[in-house]
Amino acid sequence: MSDYNRVSDSSLLSCIAIDDHRAFEEIYRRYWKKMLKISWNHTKDTDASKDIVHEVFLSLWQRRASLEIKDLPAFLATSVKFSVFKHYQREQRRSALARENYQPETLTQDESKLDALFLEEFINGIVEQLPERCQLVFKYSRIYGMKNSEIAEKLSISEKGVEANLTRALKIIRHELKNAGLLGLAIYYISDLFN
Repeated sequence: MSDYNRVSDSSLLSCIAIDDHRAFEEIYRRYWKKMLKISWNHTKDTDASKDIVHEVFLSLWQRRASLEIKDLPAFLATSVKFSVFKHYQREQRRSALARENYQPETLTQDESKLDALFLEEFINGIVEQLPERCQLVFKYSRIYGMKNSEIAEKLSISEKGVEANLTRALKIIRHELKNAGLLGLAIYYISDLFN
């Protein structure tokens, strides 16, 4: 392919799977600034944001042959948010010795809020990649607190259909969290999500 800027994301992903460096460079050019903005919005640290985005693109290249990506921007955004979360976990470990000089209760509360926030962002990234019906049912149920009967009426489907879509959504979210090593943390911070 000679003109990569006109190639679809899915075609570029197929090309990088067979080691096409120019296709990877196009993905990088296409999404670098957007991912940097997402990272900076969470870290407010330019250097850390650049490192995080670099790690995400490096991981994409290293895992290029095994990844199955349906929505590249959503995948990259979720990866960036997860990397920000990991960055904060590393920072928390590094500052463990300094904690003795602070009020432990205050610091722990701040860290808990931060963990919960990034976990929520990570889950939101997963939700955005769910099939449309699953996504709607999940949002109506868990975000807007609607009852299954209300959702069924709103979407013109049966209550069993609502239950099936909700079960599917929760199964996918649990699977993704488990793969990322975050399921235990998610249950700890936002257990009501799974009830």
